[in-house]
Amino acid sequence: MNVDLKKSSSNSSDTSLTNEEQEAKITEIRRLIGPLPEKLAIYCSDAAIIRYLRSRNRNVKKATKMLKQTLNWRAEYKQEEIRWKSSSNSSDTSLTNEEQEAKITEIRRLIGPLPEKLAIYCSDAAIIRYLRSRNRNVKKATKMLKQTLNWRAEYKQEEIRWEEVAHEGETGKIYRANYADKHGRTVLVMRPSCQNNKSTKGQIRHLVYCMENAILNLPAEQEQMVWLIDLSHISVRVTRETAHVLQEHYPERLGVAILYNPPKFFEPFWKVAKPFLEPKTQNKVKFVYSDDVNSKKIMEDLFDMEKLECAFGGNGDSGFNISKFAERMKEDDRRMPAFRSRETTQAAAPSETTPILCHV
Repeated sequence: MNVDLKKSSSNSSDTSLTNEEQEAKITEIRRLIGPLPEKLAIYCSDAAIIRYLRSRNRNVKKATKMLKQTLNWRAEYKQEEIRWKSSSNSSDTSLTNEEQEAKITEIRRLIGPLPEKLAIYCSDAAIIRYLRSRNRNVKKATKMLKQTLNWRAEYKQEEIRWEEVAHEGETGKIYRANYADKHGRTVLVMRPSCQNNKSTKGQIRHLVYCMENAILNLPAEQEQMVWLIDLSHISVRVTRETAHVLQEHYPERLGVAILYNPPKFFEPFWKVAKPFLEPKTQNKVKFVYSDDVNSKKIMEDLFDMEKLECAFGGNGDSGFNISKFAERMKEDDRRMPAFRSRETTQAAAPSETTPILCHV
């Protein structure tokens, strides 16, 4: 497995590992973990162990301890037995593992052979998200996935780097917060009032870059993210384009969207924007008002208020700093090739990887 771990965000010293050093750490962790039943062994893929090593600054003992705790939790929680129930009005029943695998296999057959750079978007986890978004209908999910693959082949979002979109991001109109919510989900802050470009094309490309970056920074157990949206300025056209890209090409990536302090005129705008959103997406939208007690409870349930920035009712003072943010994005850009390499390996051997660990 050819993965190059990049510099940790920890304050402690850190150097890149050679492939031999990385493999040695992976092997040692597997030795310390010991034999596992098949249903738990799938959570100890190379990619999974690498993520635990990264989160503990490549310290084998700490990473092993963390992984053991997760394995104990999974053995007790039995999350693999949880089945997704659609919010659609159409009838829906839970799928067995065999039924799910059959649908995944059928979609791969219908998609056909793909070049390596597109095959990573057909991991088990990705196909499951497309199935969910189309109420497990194989033909509809296949059509949607094919459209995304065509879009990715043309859009080449994997080639976008911070330097290309820095002029779009310099005002902080969209940025990844340096904190997560209480579920560990990446937080994307959106501030339409900081818009600095009339080009819809440029704005959408910046949005796509931010989405890819948010996915890169999702923890092993999460597939979804949180959006914090300041609604002091709104563009119907950009909202329509944004809704299309996010719903058609990033299905099941949104956990919750917080619309913070929407102005009085927002109600008629919401009526215009709502039809562009699917019912499931509409249900993920939460309206929050700074002077409303119930709204404050929503934020307290989702965030550590000491970390949440004051612009959204928290006590944190992080906010947006272009210099610091640019450095974070450049560092993530350097990590992206290793991320793609890892996901290519996982997509090529889906039987060895659990959907919950694959983020593409």
